[in-house]
Amino acid sequence: MRTLRPDSKRCLVTGASGYIGGRLVPELLARGYSVRCLVRNPGRLRDQPWRADVDIAAGDVSRPETLAGAFDGVDVVYYLVHSLGTGPAFETTDRDAARVFGAAAAAAGVTRMIYLGGLVPAAVPEADLSPHLRSRAEVGRILRSSGVPTAELRAAVIVGSGSASFEMLRYLTERLPAMVTPRWVSTRIQPIAVRDVLRYLADAADLPPEVNRTFDIGGPDILTYQQMMQRYARMAGLRRRLIVPVPVLTPRLSSHWVGLVTPVPSSIARPLVESLRHEVVCAEHDIARWVPDPPQGLTGFDQAVTLALRRIKDADVATRWSSATLPGAPSDPLPTDPDWAGGSLYQDIQERTVAASPAAVWRVIEGIGGDNGWYSFPLAWALRGWLDRAVGGVGLRRGRRDPARLRVGDSLDFWRVEEIEPGRLLRLRAEMRLPGLAWLELSVTPDGERGACYRQRALFHPHGLAGHAYWWAVAPFHTAVFGGMARNITERALRAD
Repeated sequence: MRTLRPDSKRCLVTGASGYIGGRLVPELLARGYSVRCLVRNPGRLRDQPWRADVDIAAGDVSRPETLAGAFDGVDVVYYLVHSLGTGPAFETTDRDAARVFGAAAAAAGVTRMIYLGGLVPAAVPEADLSPHLRSRAEVGRILRSSGVPTAELRAAVIVGSGSASFEMLRYLTERLPAMVTPRWVSTRIQPIAVRDVLRYLADAADLPPEVNRTFDIGGPDILTYQQMMQRYARMAGLRRRLIVPVPVLTPRLSSHWVGLVTPVPSSIARPLVESLRHEVVCAEHDIARWVPDPPQGLTGFDQAVTLALRRIKDADVATRWSSATLPGAPSDPLPTDPDWAGGSLYQDIQERTVAASPAAVWRVIEGIGGDNGWYSFPLAWALRGWLDRAVGGVGLRRGRRDPARLRVGDSLDFWRVEEIEPGRLLRLRAEMRLPGLAWLELSVTPDGERGACYRQRALFHPHGLAGHAYWWAVAPFHTAVFGGMARNITERALRAD
């Protein structure tokens, strides 16, 4: 049983299904705090290993009517949400959400707010900042003026297994032994290990009430992005990279370059890239007055990379940049009424019996995607992924968090795990760019004493004429793609049993 501290604070964590929030919750629990998570869809946290130790409040930070009760008994609030990649209106979205949330926290009597923002370049006018950094700074200013004492921790590149910044660095370095790069690879950056970010966030809960300010947080190393790539190559056992910076690659062009080479889509890569136009180095280290550096010192870049690579190798990545639902992705649940009255619902159903145990079939089902692929017509899946990337979607390269196990909310290439019943059913919701909503459902049931029945459903709910045209345009390929998938899954299960 988890033991609470005698002076245990009750913490409310927003963004608990995201990269930082999903790691902060167990950190707070380990320190003996009582934790409540505010999420739009509580089901997304169902399979988290810490789920039984937290309270869940369903709500949206931008909708005050959904926040009633979320702050009850809460002492400390963590604001870890943003609208990165939602399009040109994201600054307005973040501004409005911060005002709503700050006002609700003040009205509820919250005594401490903690916000993770972006490191703002020194001596650069706010008007000249990238829209992403400008918005993060504005959100921090709104929260600090809410009446709730707020600690705004400002970080640049966060180095940790699964972070968007680390995945961008990793794939650029691993996939390109020689590259022509934009000028921002020569910009000085002060990266910070994710473990140090989490320590600062957790310790900030004990800041005295008079502290209402920004803090720059960074690791002990100041490097250019080019140096970071070369040091990553060395830590990963790769040859030294040939890097030639050129002045003609704009942030827009280089974000498409990043989107082409790495799993990070251009809609997310662009704000990250734009934030590297200016030097992002800590101007102060005042946080050490209240949160002293650990005896062994802050985590250096090389150690942070080594730890991240070890996590990836051991398949022990707790959260990834894609843990949070992609902004703009559909979230409608699968219609369950057989006579659903919501309009057309196209289906492709495949069923096969196999002389393999249900457990063997399930292992193949749960291993789908990522490096294992989709068990049919690889060129067709790759082409669909390329087309999705071309129109700003996530494509196939998000992969999977764990090579063998899935949980609700996991991203899986251009799908999201909507439902999983271990040993029986896996339902995926499409997050690629589509003129409609799509699901892929894979299930297995016993058939006789040693056999199993495998059932597969692809469903599509079209939006408008374009949706209907899309379904009928791809229908001729269903036999090869979905039929081949059913055949290959059952054959693989038979060989493995």
